[in-house]
Amino acid sequence: MERKIVDCSSALRESFFIMLVLYPSVIMAKQFTLGKKERLKSRKQTELLFSEGKKFSVYPFRICYTRSRTGMAGTRFGVGVSTKLFKKAVDRNRVKRLVREAWRLQKRSFQEQLKEQGSGMDVFFIYTSKELPLYKDVYEKTGKVLLKLSQLSAETT
Repeated sequence: MERKIVDCSSALRESFFIMLVLYPSVIMAKQFTLGKKERLKSRKQTELLFSEGKKFSVYPFRICYTRSRTGMAGTRFGVGVSTKLFKKAVDRNRVKRLVREAWRLQKRSFQEQLKEQGSGMDVFFIYTSKELPLYKDVYEKTGKVLLKLSQLSAETT
């Protein structure tokens, strides 16, 4: 069995170095994390999000979002990949890892906007394509989703 060595995506390296130059104190303060409090984990909260939340699409994602009911500022994030699209758990987990990483690196400005508004948002990404994505594509589309979410949050206030 032949093992392939995968090099880190140049887009990921480039974005990290840009962040390191622009925000050196942020890198040291661990602002680019995705901790327990930022994850959407409760089944009750997830069901509420899908039943009462609003939806939009940015291919290859279907986004479901709603204002947080807890009253805390910030975002909670979740991601899902259908078993019907990817039979192997390895493939589903890879897609989820890529999406979480892209979210983690780009969420900061969106979270700052929500803090200024004094509100929070629950966001769930559903991957809808049948093909395994490249990190570069996931990163770009996640950026578009965050831009649309920030526009939607500005309209509602």
